[in-house]
Amino acid sequence: MNQASYDPIRLEVFKYLFAGIAEEMGAVLRKAAYSPNIKERRDFSCALFNATGEMISQAAHIPVHLGSMPLSVATVIQHAAQNSTPMAPGDMFILNDPFRGGTHLPDITLVAPVFIDPAPDALPYAFVTNRAHHADVGGMMPGSMPVAREIYQEGLIIPPIKLFSRGEVNQGVLDLILANVRTPEERRGDLYAQLAANHRGALRLREMIDRYGRVMVSEYMQALLAYTERMARRSLQSLPAGIYRFADVIDDDGLGHQNIPLMVAITIKDDTAIVDFTGSAPQQQGSINAVYAITLSAVYYVFRCLVGLDIPNNHGCMAPITVIAPERTIVNAFTPAPVAGGNVETSQRIVDVMLGALAQAAPSKVPAASQGTMNNVTIGGWDERHNKPFAYYETIGGGMGARPDRDGADAIHTHMTNTQNTPAEALEYAYPLRIECYEIRAGSGGHGRFRGGAGIRRDVRVLVDSQVSLLTERRHSRPYGLAGGEPGQRGENVLIRAGHEEVLPAKGTVYLQANDILSIRTPGGGGFGS
Repeated sequence: MNQASYDPIRLEVFKYLFAGIAEEMGAVLRKAAYSPNIKERRDFSCALFNATGEMISQAAHIPVHLGSMPLSVATVIQHAAQNSTPMAPGDMFILNDPFRGGTHLPDITLVAPVFIDPAPDALPYAFVTNRAHHADVGGMMPGSMPVAREIYQEGLIIPPIKLFSRGEVNQGVLDLILANVRTPEERRGDLYAQLAANHRGALRLREMIDRYGRVMVSEYMQALLAYTERMARRSLQSLPAGIYRFADVIDDDGLGHQNIPLMVAITIKDDTAIVDFTGSAPQQQGSINAVYAITLSAVYYVFRCLVGLDIPNNHGCMAPITVIAPERTIVNAFTPAPVAGGNVETSQRIVDVMLGALAQAAPSKVPAASQGTMNNVTIGGWDERHNKPFAYYETIGGGMGARPDRDGADAIHTHMTNTQNTPAEALEYAYPLRIECYEIRAGSGGHGRFRGGAGIRRDVRVLVDSQVSLLTERRHSRPYGLAGGEPGQRGENVLIRAGHEEVLPAKGTVYLQANDILSIRTPGGGGFGS
């Protein structure tokens, strides 16, 4: 279908129909999930893809999944072709391998082909996919987010494999997964919630085809991709041509290596952008390495924000952008590098350096740096109330960077995370933990004509002896201000034991005794204007 032949009103209708499929998948996943991390924090994403693996729509869930989920679908398609394993109705593939389209091991992806043609040798018409962060997938520490030296310490690696074949569960695969995690009942429940989400997506797509016909649905899939690409190119054309550079540092890798550089050069020419990370640090011993899929996600997220229009999150957003990420660096790590923190922390710094560069090209559109971390906390141990292990995972919000025309928002998740907090009531019900303090960290935002948003203080008392893993950033460096604005305040991790405070490292493992308090004090955002 060429640009002149489609009906713009019908295009708008289909835009929301496709988006509605992904959104409804997310509603099913959230309601059916067992873990607070998925049910309360909504740490998941759902998307619809065409037959060739191009993303048609993604619900407004997790930005860090924007560019990585397409690689998971591509991996499944490639796996089926290389292994001469034809897909069939009722199949459901599972994977989490970061080096084959995943992000980090707790993010488990389920990919389901959708068939329309009843012929035995028919090919998939589309794919429905979801990715959810599981609170534990094994590894050396509860929560599967340790400061590791190799990926094998971070948890169970799942290559693309059928979890369901023609609608029947592959019991051996499921048993293998559940035997390697600390909370198998919760994992089983979350996996079946993901299954239900994909079933709902496939059902809604078939209903759409029954109503509008296979040909029209296919045509408007392609029309939406083309429309989104045009809007993305138009946005790039509005920027002045040039090369824009910026550099920042990752505080440390948890193993003694500090001030790890991350650099970007963004070339804007006509309606295209080249994003080059040459000069960034080589992959590190600690788990701050980002795989290529994560780097793509961060890049696409920034440009998607820059467009500023109500366009779909689909493959068209990505078409005008070329990403250069040198191999075996922190932005394109190779196995067996540990990557748990690359997904959550390095992705945030990639956004920071890109926005710092683009602020030179579009100073009226780009905010100062937000908190620049997800403040990852995992707590695990033995739940004496229920006589079984527990594993709690959370990311904690902070300050948003001030904008060119207003203050930054306080106490909010920013950029590559789009999750919510775990409510105190839900956390205390599910785990042997108690929230002692949860407040805005007043004064932590950077000063300026417009003030950076304030961070959060969240104090968690452990009621049993527990192991804690921390993956946090901006504990040494500060979120930068723009146009003369001051940087935001650093974050702090503090152990409170018997009334005495001890500052903890940004990354690492600590063993808490019953009634110890872990206090996470998150960074504020940078200010804007002097």
